[in-house]
Amino acid sequence: MADNALSAPGADAHWKGALLLALGLTAARLVTLFATPLELYPDEAQYWLWSRTLDWGYFSKPPMIAWTIWATTTVGGNSEAWVRLAAPFYHLGVTLAVFGIGRRLYGPAVGFAACALYALMPGVQISSLVIATDAILLFYLSLSLLAYVELPLAHGRRRLLTAAGFGAAVGLAFLSKYAAVYALIGLTLHLLISAQARRVWDWRTAAAALGAFLLILSPNLAWNAAHGFSTVQHTAANAAWGGRKLFNLPELGEFLVSQFGVFGPIPFAVLMGGLVLLALRKRLTSADLTLLCFCIPPFLIVTTQAFISRANANWSGAGYVAGSILVAAWLMRWRARGWLVAAVASQALIATLFLACVISPSLAEKIGAANAFKRAKGWEQTVRAITERAAAEPGLTAVAVDDRFLFNASAYYGRAFFGAVNAPPLKMWVREAHAQNQAEVTDPLTAATGARVLAASLDLIYRDELAQDFKSVSGQEIHSVMLDKKRRRKTELFLGEGFAPLPRDPVTGQPPKPKVAE
Repeated sequence: MADNALSAPGADAHWKGALLLALGLTAARLVTLFATPLELYPDEAQYWLWSRTLDWGYFSKPPMIAWTIWATTTVGGNSEAWVRLAAPFYHLGVTLAVFGIGRRLYGPAVGFAACALYALMPGVQISSLVIATDAILLFYLSLSLLAYVELPLAHGRRRLLTAAGFGAAVGLAFLSKYAAVYALIGLTLHLLISAQARRVWDWRTAAAALGAFLLILSPNLAWNAAHGFSTVQHTAANAAWGGRKLFNLPELGEFLVSQFGVFGPIPFAVLMGGLVLLALRKRLTSADLTLLCFCIPPFLIVTTQAFISRANANWSGAGYVAGSILVAAWLMRWRARGWLVAAVASQALIATLFLACVISPSLAEKIGAANAFKRAKGWEQTVRAITERAAAEPGLTAVAVDDRFLFNASAYYGRAFFGAVNAPPLKMWVREAHAQNQAEVTDPLTAATGARVLAASLDLIYRDELAQDFKSVSGQEIHSVMLDKKRRRKTELFLGEGFAPLPRDPVTGQPPKPKVAE
């Protein structure tokens, strides 16, 4: 490790550069958040809905995302910008932590290069402008890694406090997203292969870390136990390998290509190529080994999952922090400053273009990138059509939707209507025998609320299945919203009376197929 990193020549200059970069990007992102016309993506609306009722856990995620939104909206209100406000600040924290880790392991120059690569990473640009679990997870993972690399240099009481800080940061990461398990995998791997790492720990530091970890995590564990471990089951279901064709080369190829797009073309090529090259030549340093233990497992495990089942591009995000530092360290070790400049410059160009498209979505249409923003458009208009129709229908006992995206968007953009006195409640039609999302758990449409219902079917996918659960259906109308020049979102509205759901298939849990009229 670079023990003299803090006192190295230029350390202050590099720190100031990192701070200015982080603050400048955060300011640009904040301006973008308040200037963009893009609406909340339905998952963001779901997290906002959770934040109205604070708890130690939710159906599909741990509680930190809801707590975060509660904090920002309590200060500034419920507009889209305030719902998302914490995202750029979390990445500000990660950027500075990346500088600290890189400076400690390799020196201030690498720390600055690493924080530039991280801050300008394409995936980070997206994550900085939406409120999701990834930004929060990366913030606490970066703090845990910072504490971990500081631990060998701490002594006495400071070592115990640093160990407790490591455990607490990992615990907070688990409260953000269960992908924090990669921190434990990285720790275990590093302890197994490094005698130097094992010498850092004794029973006191281990107890301090474990105690802080369990203290932070225990309320969420208790919540899960009281709710049938619903969050854990949902996370496991997302990662499930069953029910799919094995050995999916197209899925594998798509995931690997996505990593070039999310991590950055040059940095990801350097990360993969550098690992192979240095491993074959046996020139990995102890600092390299430390970071590889925390970087490679997420990429390797999720790549395997993509091959066997499926994987989203961001599922390997737990490796981004360590990976960006490795790329910076290797490029500077190889004196490949041209490639480093090219990587930073190309990612800065992508970041600038992305911010411009978020501020002006019409630019995205002009460059053929409109599809990337379609899920953040048209929801307010769709929900307005639903609430206006509901206001015109007397005697409604509920407004029911057949899609969780539409439920979440309706809860957010229809909050004034559904929050009014005597307004019909917003309900979720439960398609399968068992709940598949939080709305189906907390707000299911039942016979008690289904006497006279305004039903809304998103894109008409389950329209016939929804309709057959009513004794009678009338007043159908289709509402269409243009998302861009090529894409539209359709919603069918109809009145359903006498909700009496048909029995679900005992094996699949799904409703019977609607009868086709002859």
